[in-house]
Amino acid sequence: MEATQVIEAARWERPARGPWFQAWSRLRRKKVAFLSLITIIVIYGAGILAPWVAPYSYSQQDLDASLKGPTWEHPFGTDRLGRDLLSRIIWGARTNVIVTFASVFTGAIFAGIALGGMAGYFGRWWDTIIMRVGDMFLAFPGLLLVILIAATVKPRVVALVRDFESLSGISGLVQSGAADYFVVFGALALFSWVGMARLVRGQVLSLKETQYVDAAQAMGASHWRIIFVHILPNALSPVIVTVSMGLGAAAGSEVVLSWLGVGVQPPNPSWGAMIFENQSLRWIRLYPHLILIPSAVVGMVIFAFNLLGDGLNDALNPRTR
Repeated sequence: MEATQVIEAARWERPARGPWFQAWSRLRRKKVAFLSLITIIVIYGAGILAPWVAPYSYSQQDLDASLKGPTWEHPFGTDRLGRDLLSRIIWGARTNVIVTFASVFTGAIFAGIALGGMAGYFGRWWDTIIMRVGDMFLAFPGLLLVILIAATVKPRVVALVRDFESLSGISGLVQSGAADYFVVFGALALFSWVGMARLVRGQVLSLKETQYVDAAQAMGASHWRIIFVHILPNALSPVIVTVSMGLGAAAGSEVVLSWLGVGVQPPNPSWGAMIFENQSLRWIRLYPHLILIPSAVVGMVIFAFNLLGDGLNDALNPRTR
């Protein structure tokens, strides 16, 4: 009778929660980090859905309503050409999310994880070449070189895109900002892989000495299967935290490049270009909303990514549990 009761109790027992579900539960209990995640989703979600969410087009002008303060019709006011500032903020979020995620996913995630995994697992000359190349990148100021590359490469890329338009008959690529997007995220991706590669290399060096890796090698598993199936999934916790921090840094870098005039430029909307257009002391005194609102959105996004990274570190780090 007792054995039957034990079996029945086990049948109705709640299934075991996996480690990722437990990490998500811990993250939800951290109110600041969870609020930061919601903030990022709302701002970037609005940017992705800009054609449907934005009340106006980013280029729609109404000169009769130029330089108006916040109203019910224009909650964030209008700029000097009568363009709705809220709509331009939303479209600028779309620009930022494209550049940010493209640079981080191509540079930090794909290149950084692949190169760091190879350096840590194979060692020897693989490790020497990859890490010494990374040291060369770290020997120079990253943002300064990104600005230099974007400024020198951008005219050539735009010329190539124009030639492609004339040869293929496809028009609108330059006007859509595709060349600007490519130059900015390419320059950012070129330098975002080094830190991730160093992190992954350290994790792989530690994990490849474990018993389950020895067992996989004894069973004849290939090197690539051991790296991508047995080692890297167990190194995801610090990688996720680093990616969150990297997204915030990439978002800020995109704004700085556009502010300096080497990133995404008008007529394509960008938070950095909006700040640059209205940074003079005269405009700040007369129409402060033109610079305060985009600056506040930029600060909110970068701050949210940093707080989310701290929350993810607490949720995923076993030492803080």
